[in-house]
Amino acid sequence: MATHEMLKWFEERRKSATLNLAEKQILKAIDTVSELEKAITAFSEGRKEEAEKYIESLFRDEAEIDNLRRSVLEELTKGALPPKYREDLRGLIEHLDVMADHVKDSARSFKILMETGIPKEILDIFVKIARTLVECAAAMHDAIEALGVDPLRVKELADRVESIEGSIDEEYLKIKSLFIKYGGKINPAVLMILKDFVEFTERAADVCADTGDHLRILALG
Repeated sequence: MATHEMLKWFEERRKSATLNLAEKQILKAIDTVSELEKAITAFSEGRKEEAEKYIESLFRDEAEIDNLRRSVLEELTKGALPPKYREDLRGLIEHLDVMADHVKDSARSFKILMETGIPKEILDIFVKIARTLVECAAAMHDAIEALGVDPLRVKELADRVESIEGSIDEEYLKIKSLFIKYGGKINPAVLMILKDFVEFTERAADVCADTGDHLRILALG
C-alpha cells in the first residue's frame, strides 16, 4: 500500500496498476505548482541559476505527467475498475493534467522573462500569486485525501480552494493595472509575455477551483 493516503475512496483497490499510476500523476501535477513558486521566489531573491533549475525540473515533471496520464487512460480501458470509479478517476486526472499544462505555460513565460527586466512592483505580485497558488493546490490535495473518508471535510476544503482562487483573481486585477502603469516603460513584446504569464497562472487557479467542484460531486456520490 502506498505510504501516502491519496485516493482513499479507492482504498480496497489501491494495489491496482491503474491507481498506482494515477497517484503518481496527481502528485506530480501538484508538485509543478510548488516548483513554479520556488522558481519565482528564487529569481526575486537574485538566485537566477536556482530558479532555472526549478523550471527545468518542472518541465521534466510535466513531461512525466503526460506519460502517466496516457498510461492511466490506457489502463482504464482494460476495465479493472467499475465504470463509476473509472469515470470519477478519469475526470480527476484530466482536471489535474490541464492544471499542470497551464503551470508549464506559466513557467515557459517566466523563463523568458528572467532574461528581461521585470519591475519590482510587478515581480512582487508574481511572488504573491505563486505562493497563493501553492496554497490553492495544497487545499485541493487535502480534499482529495479526504474523499471517501470525510465528505464534509471535502466540501470545506473545496470551499477553501474557491476562496483562495478568488484572492488570486484580485491579484490578477492589480497586475493588469500595473501593466497600464508601466506600459510606456516596458517593451511591448515583454509586456505581452508578462500578460501571458499572469493569464496562464490565473487559468491554473481556475482549474483548481473546477477540480474542487469535481471533488464536491465525488464526495456527495
